[in-house]
Amino acid sequence: TLAGFVGDGARKLVERALGPSASERVDEGMALFIDYYGAHLLDRTRSYPGIAEMLSALTRSGVGCSVLTNKPVAMSRAILAGLGLLSAFAEVLGGDSRSSRKPDPDGLLYLARLADASPSQVLLVGDSAIDVRTARAGGTGFCGVSWGLAPERLRAEAPTHIVDHPRDVVAVALGG
Repeated sequence: TLAGFVGDGARKLVERALGPSASERVDEGMALFIDYYGAHLLDRTRSYPGIAEMLSALTRSGVGCSVLTNKPVAMSRAILAGLGLLSAFAEVLGGDSRSSRKPDPDGLLYLARLADASPSQVLLVGDSAIDVRTARAGGTGFCGVSWGLAPERLRAEAPTHIVDHPRDVVAVALGG
């Protein structure tokens, strides 16, 4: 049931979990959720098989990687550090890093500027419909990954690429 609530951010998750009759309790629910989540970020969090190898292959190939997420940046950095992946990323932008959040392309275009890249040189890799919409709004490439929580929502956006394994992300990023 909870997996069906995931997508569109933590606030939507809390709204869905509480139901429409409890809309006045969403702020309270969000505060409880964020406190709990912050204390338990890595209890069951693991990177998907092949992610570390993918990041290593991209780095060896000269591809710079950054993270753009709607999660709070401090939590995102803590998760990446706890998984031993933080050093693979030049930058981490969270939902609280800029004045807008995905699907607004502001963060994506900001990361492109930091990398001295044009939008056409950027590939957003993601697992959600919001990621597809962000890439389209920013004029960047997109590679969907089938191992996320809602692959059916991703597929409904008809992205150009959907891959089934992290090694396939490397091929798409390198133009293969």
